[in-house]
Amino acid sequence: MDILNALADVLEARRHEDPERSYVAKLHSKGLDAILKKIGEEATETVMAAKDGVPEKIVYEVADLWFHTLILLSHQGLGPQQVLLELERRFGLSGLDEKASRPET
Repeated sequence: MDILNALADVLEARRHEDPERSYVAKLHSKGLDAILKKIGEEATETVMAAKDGVPEKIVYEVADLWFHTLILLSHQGLGPQQVLLELERRFGLSGLDEKASRPET
């Protein structure tokens, strides 16, 4: 888990750098819609890699997806710790029970 926190720290620092010199800063400067679009692209690439069934491709694409999701968290003032705490809260619960406990939308 240390790598997630270390990466989150680097992403947060790069958020404030010159967008001409940092991919992360550039993505932040384009705003939420650009970040969400990138996550959608990476999610699609992850699905395609899974369909191909090549383990190395799957790992590569999931890493890209997680990376861009961490950028989203940073953009929203969040970090991986909040997600890890939510996963910890759900640990040991039936997925069906957890979903049933959610407020209706």
